Amino acid sequence: MRFDVITLFPELFGPFLTSGVTRRAYEAGLVDVKLWNPRDFADGSYRRVDDRPFGGGPGMVMMAEPLTLCLESIRASRQADAACGNVSAPVVLFSPIGQVLNHARVEQWSASSGAVLICGRYEGLDQRFIDTYVDCQISLGDFVLSGGEIAAMALLDAVARLQPGVLNDEGSHQMDSFNPALDGLLDCPHYTRPEVWRGQPVPPILMSGNHARIERWRREERLALTQRNRPELVQSARTAGHLSTADETFLADLIENPDQDA
Repeated sequence: MRFDVITLFPELFGPFLTSGVTRRAYEAGLVDVKLWNPRDFADGSYRRVDDRPFGGGPGMVMMAEPLTLCLESIRASRQADAACGNVSAPVVLFSPIGQVLNHARVEQWSASSGAVLICGRYEGLDQRFIDTYVDCQISLGDFVLSGGEIAAMALLDAVARLQPGVLNDEGSHQMDSFNPALDGLLDCPHYTRPEVWRGQPVPPILMSGNHARIERWRREERLALTQRNRPELVQSARTAGHLSTADETFLADLIENPDQDA
């Protein structure tokens, strides 16, 4: 898959694309990332890409023309790149009005042929460009960043780690929070050596060697953690028919005795 990123700060992506386990996806070409700076398509010696908003007000607005010329160049490049598989890739803008990114949407992107990602800056983009070219908008949540670069990295990282061969354990991502393999619940706590750290022991059940009891303990920890922090996820699992009688009994007892350990 190929992602073309339109950004005024392509240098921010250098360390991101060459660090950590997800670099395997970029180095192997499983996720091909190409960076485009709209300043390269702007006129004048200052390569200006922004101007004051009509009607007054604070801040600056990214101009439509440099973005359009940049996008046209991307589409020409994708046309010449037969391997990218999708010349008319969707154009994505990271914006507060977009749908909040979640695991299900990440899985959809990880199975796609890519997209054009626009990292806005300043007060945003000229609305005429958005109306003409943007196919969908994505948000990371109800807060504002100084630009779309961090949001683009978040999407790329989430997509990259789902590609085959990127993680050391092929099945490890299936145990992530929100994964359908966990019925959309939060993951349970994890422990490693030493067995006792500063007076705090590992839960004895994890040292028992009884895999059935360990799995039940993990299930109940997931249920408890999710019920306490994201109860709507428990309700979604219930509605989908993913909760067993044992799960419901445990949850009923947890709600009745909220201060007990899982």
